[in-house]
Amino acid sequence: MTTLVHGSDTLTRDALTVLQPGFEGTTAPDWLLRRIGEGLSSVGLFGRNVAGPEQLARLTAQLRAERDDVLVAIDEEGGDVTRLEVNEGSSFPGNYALGRVDDVELTRAVARELGRRLVACGIDLNWAPSADVNSNAENPVIGVRSFGPDPDLVARHTVAYVDGLQAVGVAACTKHFPGHGDTNVDSHDALPRIDVDLATLHARELVPFRAAIAAGTKAVMSAHILLSALDAHRPATLSPQILTGLLRQELGFDGLIVTDGMEMQAVAATYGIERGSVLAIAAGADAICVGGGLCDEGTVLRLRDALVDAVRTGELPEERLADAAARVRALAAWTQAHRARGAGSVPGAAVQEGTAPGADIGLVAARRALRITKGDGLYVPVSSAPFVASFTPVANFAVGDETPWGVAAELDRLLPGTESGSFDAEGTVDSVLAAAGERRIVAVVRDLHRHPWMTAALDGLVAARPDTVVVEMGLNEAEPRGALHIATHGAARVCGRAAAEAVVGTGA
Repeated sequence: MTTLVHGSDTLTRDALTVLQPGFEGTTAPDWLLRRIGEGLSSVGLFGRNVAGPEQLARLTAQLRAERDDVLVAIDEEGGDVTRLEVNEGSSFPGNYALGRVDDVELTRAVARELGRRLVACGIDLNWAPSADVNSNAENPVIGVRSFGPDPDLVARHTVAYVDGLQAVGVAACTKHFPGHGDTNVDSHDALPRIDVDLATLHARELVPFRAAIAAGTKAVMSAHILLSALDAHRPATLSPQILTGLLRQELGFDGLIVTDGMEMQAVAATYGIERGSVLAIAAGADAICVGGGLCDEGTVLRLRDALVDAVRTGELPEERLADAAARVRALAAWTQAHRARGAGSVPGAAVQEGTAPGADIGLVAARRALRITKGDGLYVPVSSAPFVASFTPVANFAVGDETPWGVAAELDRLLPGTESGSFDAEGTVDSVLAAAGERRIVAVVRDLHRHPWMTAALDGLVAARPDTVVVEMGLNEAEPRGALHIATHGAARVCGRAAAEAVVGTGA
């Protein structure tokens, strides 16, 4: 049994320090404020916590009234995964769009502007960017969240993104180590297994992470994936060979290691969140992310007690827990120093539409990311209110189904009276034609190559109405179709705006 060096109060505080829980509501519950006072050093925010910039700034101020160095984290990738603009869609295109433009200065500028908005809302740790190399086009969870399938491209844009965020005082958390891009299973639902050899891993998955570490990323998030070449028994988040042996010792990363959500089924279904959290800290993780699904005081107390009990029984070395807590506090001190240097700004003010420096950079990037292909014959721009038929796949958990996507709202702004409808695998071509009537049809798809039902419906629609405009808002892997084919390389609101401009012929 490990001999305790510190008193029980210190041990309990360290156990609280390594947790990054979420909570319900747009104000902090009393239980959360009490735990912050007792030593909880990090809080994770999700879409359910955000109603707008002013509210978010008040919430983070409420948290810091209890403890001025508390780390406030959020999952704000921009593009399809947004929490700041969960109710309307992001003002910034995501990684895939930026990778298709392949202008690292543009990526840096987008990340810097996104960072400014985070800072204005009081957020100082962003669980981004995704440094996954999307080498598997069938990947159900990464896709447009990746800069692309080329390791060197992903590496240079990951570095630019890290630089942009951290230049304004937001700690970047590069994810999902050691690379989630070659999976065909969503780790929210089950444990993905990647059977590649070490040479492939080093030449592909690890290239962006090496670059991010060299660029000084403050944090790295682990993936709940089984990499048989490194550890045939435990997922990366729980593997000492991967977190300590590979990330710490071989790659030389000395910052904060954050776990992906511990309530995800890839870990929770096999280990449970309590044992999973103990194993993660023992393996080398420093912060336990939990709260995407579990977000109550009871969860926090169970995890705290599980860590304390593991130290007392000798399963978890006390020095390992103390080291993890120290890394959390060190990152909190870094972010606190940045906030102090930026004192005097008005929280929330810089996030208003059109007021932040470089506020249009997202639209500039979205326009540049468009790839437009005209079909046979001369394309006639849509000049009267069309019918928008959105073929809707099931959203993955990270993206969520609460954030609107598509082009209907943006087309209605340009062509008032635009009508729309959503169609799934049960929808038919006849139902779209009946709903559209005489209106021009704009068909919106997402990852067409992954959904045979969608391909069949779209082909039937284009055959029946050759003047159909097709907007692909996912990976652009399928052949262009329609009188005009627009690939946006992402489904953010700003991508929809850029596409709508192209549909009516007013794009910049």
